[in-house]
Amino acid sequence: MADSSGDWCTIESDPGVFTSLIESFGVKNVELTELWSLDDESLQTLTAPIEGVDNAAVHGLIFLFKWQRQSSSATASLEGRGTPLTGDAVPEGLFFAQQTVQNACATQAILSVLFNARDAIVAQEGGESKDEGDDNGRRLVLGQTLSNFKDFTCHFPPDLRGEAIGSSDEIRTAHNSFGRSEDAFLSDPTKPKRMATDDDDVFHFIAYVPHENGCVYELDGLQQGPIRVGEFKKDEADKDQWIKVARDAIQARLSNYSPTEIKFNLMAIVQDRRTYLNERLNALAAIGIEENDPAMVHIQSELHAEEEKRAQWALENARRHHNYLPFCVELLRSLAGSGKMDGLMTKAKTTAAEKRKRQQKS
Repeated sequence: MADSSGDWCTIESDPGVFTSLIESFGVKNVELTELWSLDDESLQTLTAPIEGVDNAAVHGLIFLFKWQRQSSSATASLEGRGTPLTGDAVPEGLFFAQQTVQNACATQAILSVLFNARDAIVAQEGGESKDEGDDNGRRLVLGQTLSNFKDFTCHFPPDLRGEAIGSSDEIRTAHNSFGRSEDAFLSDPTKPKRMATDDDDVFHFIAYVPHENGCVYELDGLQQGPIRVGEFKKDEADKDQWIKVARDAIQARLSNYSPTEIKFNLMAIVQDRRTYLNERLNALAAIGIEENDPAMVHIQSELHAEEEKRAQWALENARRHHNYLPFCVELLRSLAGSGKMDGLMTKAKTTAAEKRKRQQKS
């Protein structure tokens, strides 16, 4: 832990960013995937992503939305989301932390899902796991860093848990490693940071998780406690039932916005696709299916696509980390030194003026 929470940067809402962030903590067997629709068929693909797999793990949902003043806890019940639970009303074993530092909501929502994952494998001191066997990747492996943090804060109240997250050097450093490098060059450290006003779009991340008591909870660090949004039957054959309960809560939130509002993002923390693809390959091989069989070829192609996806994520993250500002400054210097800058600026001003005229006419 550090003496000061320091600065947390904003990070992009992207499955590649969040998956890499989780893996930097040492977490295994999970990835994030975007949801483009809330219909039943789309939700079912989370637990039954390919033929022969109908019980893939879904640990929680991460929802990004434009924050509104009525999102505060004082009006939570008016939106039909229930009242935040505090004290003894919070279910045993449900991890909830209040957000105490700015820009930490993305990582805090992710941690809310990871720390509430059912049957997660927790590491002991020295790196060994308390439980053996990850059930072919269905069980989330929490890793040493987060296992230590969860154990250290297990008896903390929500506000101190939030302070602990904000003060964790390991968590903050991992979070900030996915910020854009040019942000540091575009801000003046000698001046106070500009605070958001009512005219600015402010976005916020929250999480939805199932609990062993058969309820689904909304975990919003800006609230006083978790919010119970509904119940589900754990013994039902419909394994994505809790996701439908969360879906209904998200749709209720969406109903508070204008029909033209589209600035939302929904992701699920799910089982790493490579785990059940390999499991399926091994199952087919065990019953004597040849490698050139169409079923085997199809799964192998799916596995190859997953590896290519990971490689693309790594490339995109490398570009996010790279600081392009020195290149841009040097380019401007070169243009000015060659005498081309004035002509380009004049052309840009003319183009901008013509664009404004077209917009005014339309």
